[in-house]
Amino acid sequence: MTFVPDFGDDDGDRKICFIASKGTLDMVYPSLVMANAALGEGIETHIFFTFWGMDIVTKKHMDDLQFTWLGNTAMHPPGKKLHMPQGMAGLPGVTAMATKMMKKQIADLDVPEVPEFVQMIADAGGHLWACKMSVDMMGLTKEDMIPEIEDIISATDFIELSEGAQVIFT
Repeated sequence: MTFVPDFGDDDGDRKICFIASKGTLDMVYPSLVMANAALGEGIETHIFFTFWGMDIVTKKHMDDLQFTWLGNTAMHPPGKKLHMPQGMAGLPGVTAMATKMMKKQIADLDVPEVPEFVQMIADAGGHLWACKMSVDMMGLTKEDMIPEIEDIISATDFIELSEGAQVIFT
């Protein structure tokens, strides 16, 4: 038996909202890939960037997102069954090596890098929002963010904005 969720009528009024809360390279792509797919299906799409997800849309950090396998017990070389020892993850240079490896894998799939991907989403009509509490905690201003951020909004504003939407936390 297959369960298929019912999201109401199919008249094109679907809305989906992503909460992007992490800024590591491996955690950035899920919300970007899914937002891009939703936009391709004509679904109204919003991304709410909060906590370390702010790095995705902060000018100072978006070009330098990193990947580490520290704490990721599932980490293994591509196509291999061997898991990487956690102790190695903290050694100098390992994060840079892991980041380079992941960026190459992403590029090999012709997936755009983060700045280009965010721009594509905005250009396709995706709505990008920054979390007020995170902005305040990090001492940021709207000028610190990419121009595609529509506004800095509170959690309450996001709750209202996401009424009737599917909400996915990434």
